[in-house]
Amino acid sequence: MQVVADVGGIPGKDCNGFCKYCYFRKVKDVKVFGCAHCLPNKIGCERCSKGVSETQGAFKTPFEVMNQVQSALMMNMGRGEISAYISGGGDISCYPYLESLTANLNQFSISSVLGYTCGKGITDSATATNLINNGVKEVSFTVFSTDPKLRKEWVKDPNPEEALKACQIFCENIDLTGAAVIIPGVNDGDVLRETCNSLEEWGAKGMLLMRFANTFNEGLILGNEPILKGFESQPVEDFSQLVKQINKEYKFRVSGTPVCDPVTGGPFAIASAENEVFLQFIKPITGEATIITSKLAEPYISKIFSKLETGDNVNVVACEKEIACLITKEDLEKLDLSDIKQAVILPGRSFVHQLDAERILSSDGVERIIGRGPDTLTVDGELSIDMTDENVIERELEQFNDLVDAVNFFGMRRIG
Repeated sequence: MQVVADVGGIPGKDCNGFCKYCYFRKVKDVKVFGCAHCLPNKIGCERCSKGVSETQGAFKTPFEVMNQVQSALMMNMGRGEISAYISGGGDISCYPYLESLTANLNQFSISSVLGYTCGKGITDSATATNLINNGVKEVSFTVFSTDPKLRKEWVKDPNPEEALKACQIFCENIDLTGAAVIIPGVNDGDVLRETCNSLEEWGAKGMLLMRFANTFNEGLILGNEPILKGFESQPVEDFSQLVKQINKEYKFRVSGTPVCDPVTGGPFAIASAENEVFLQFIKPITGEATIITSKLAEPYISKIFSKLETGDNVNVVACEKEIACLITKEDLEKLDLSDIKQAVILPGRSFVHQLDAERILSSDGVERIIGRGPDTLTVDGELSIDMTDENVIERELEQFNDLVDAVNFFGMRRIG
């Protein structure tokens, strides 16, 4: 069993300053979007305001974090070996009580997993050894590059050599998954291979490649685009090929986000011809609805529903936004309503309030029924890197059955 130990922290403040490519850089105001968690008559809640910009609060005290862990344990007694997933809004290596927190957890026989860290809070590589001795068994380390000069310039790491030494110590003793936001012309090409060479030599478990986002349609919804002027994001097709090529060249596991995972076939593994046999486990479709999704997801979802032989009962419409979870009301306003059926299914985690969705999608005079699908329909590369292809297919079938339930419920055919 794994419980979350959220240490808090604010991006840019509790991480020794923003990385040059950070998603949260240049955010000035907390925007209020609206989402499925809002009250029915009020647009805005913690999730779609402070939550999306990760400005809830500074670092918590160890006492607060331990109380949180103990509360989670009381609700999940008797579930075998326990580990704590330590995460936060800042860089957790900058959390001033990280060593004491992991030591306290270890006293209760709770091992620790360090969520994504850039290692910018590591001033002495001995910290890695101390954390391992405190029961840390796994870490996700955003290395960016093993070139100290590039780390200093782009990650804004004040002690790049010590951070990289710590990264090596983690690799040699526990499971480390490296990560790198790929900036074309900066840390791709030969630089990326040098980074992967080092990680493989040190004994890393895997490497997650992350496509750089620089525009609203690519996912920057906080009014802070572009993050880097004069830089264009890598085309999705090129990024996918890069992930596949790096996966071929190295022995450790390689995955990409938002695409692709060469091992599991994700995202949307069940869309592939070789996995078509699994579609028989998706429930019959009896409703009529339009599924609204992202530009990247639409081809996969359309392909799956075409194989389910739904005819004209279900159509899939893409917003310009590349990530469905980051769809906002501005994306809905750009849709051609002549393509939209009377029942509409929105992505479960999209940042659109029900009131806005009903207003925008009924603005042509057709009163439409707005429902929500499941939070996700596939497994992102950040998670699938630790999964098998069977795990991913099982998860996708479960999520698509939830989507079909939504289509059948909100899109019920009416007699007469």
